[in-house]
Amino acid sequence: MADHSLVLDLALTIRHDGHGGVADDLDEAEGLTRWVREHAAVPGAEGFVADEVALASVRALRAAVRALLAHAVRPGPPSSADADRLPPVGAALDLVNRAAAAVPTVPRLEWPEGADPYLERRADAVPDAVTVLCAALARAAVEFLAGPDREKLRACHGPRCVRYFLKEHPRQEWCKPSCGNRARVARHQQRHRVPA
Repeated sequence: MADHSLVLDLALTIRHDGHGGVADDLDEAEGLTRWVREHAAVPGAEGFVADEVALASVRALRAAVRALLAHAVRPGPPSSADADRLPPVGAALDLVNRAAAAVPTVPRLEWPEGADPYLERRADAVPDAVTVLCAALARAAVEFLAGPDREKLRACHGPRCVRYFLKEHPRQEWCKPSCGNRARVARHQQRHRVPA
């Protein structure tokens, strides 16, 4: 089951700070703890507490995911947040695939009394929380990037925006209406600028 919002939410932990710069929601372990707990789709989210190892692992995975998102929006330009600091696509693919494979799962048929059967994938063994977290995030990225929604992926080019988004409407050009407003204001100012 793909959770595309999880992939985009991870990528969007790098965002415009509102003052012309870039903010990182995962700049410290407490930020990662907060982010994971806000995402119920992440295994073990309720009791997760990040440390420096978890932070470094997730930040490396996020960089790999953003590199693959930047590659996916080609020939359009990537997000301007970190395009010059991303790992090469080959290294990003390797990191995401290794993280996704770190927690082997097996299909299991569940059939509760009085309900329809369903398929559930469970880990064969229970590794540490960081490995489980990174595997879940990497698998979500793999499913998204290999799926049909990848074609809708765009980098927002609103002034100062660094986000990726899914283009849901043919006329959608920005991730949020506020980015469209900033772009229109910037164009208006450019047209009405008086030469000095």
